[in-house]
Amino acid sequence: MTFSIGDLARHTGVKVPTIRYYEARGLLDAPARSVGNQRRYDAAARDRLAFVRHARDLGFPLDAIAQLIELQDHPDRTCAAATRIAREHLDATRRKIARLRALEAELSRITGGCTGDGPSRDCYVLASLGDHALCEHDHAPPARPPTHST
Repeated sequence: MTFSIGDLARHTGVKVPTIRYYEARGLLDAPARSVGNQRRYDAAARDRLAFVRHARDLGFPLDAIAQLIELQDHPDRTCAAATRIAREHLDATRRKIARLRALEAELSRITGGCTGDGPSRDCYVLASLGDHALCEHDHAPPARPPTHST
C-alpha cells in the first residue's frame, strides 16, 4: 500500500508543508516517485511520520527526534541514549513549568494591583511593565547564548 502526500497527511494529521519540511530535515526518507513524479509513501513512512508527530506532540525538539530516530533505526543498540534524551526533555519541561508558574504569579500580582478604573498615568500594570524593579518574582527567560553573524 502506498500513499500520496495528501493521503499521508490525512492518515497522520500532519500538514503537507510539514511533511516536506520533515523530509528536508532528514526525519523522513525521501519517498519514491510515481511515473508522474508524485511522492509515494509506504507504510513505514506513515509509521515514521506518526512517531515524529507523537514526539512533537510531547514537545520534543526536532534535533532530539532525529537522535531518537537514529536509535530506532538501530534496534540492537541500548536504549540508554533514548532514556537520557527523554529525561533531558523532562527536565527542560519542568524548568518551563517552573518559569510559567513564576510568570503566572507575577502577572496575577500585577493585575491585582490595578482596579482598571483610573487614568493610564496611574495604571499599576503599565508602571510594572515599565519598571522591572517593581516585580516580586523572577520571571525573566533564561539568557540565550550570543549569536554570531557572518
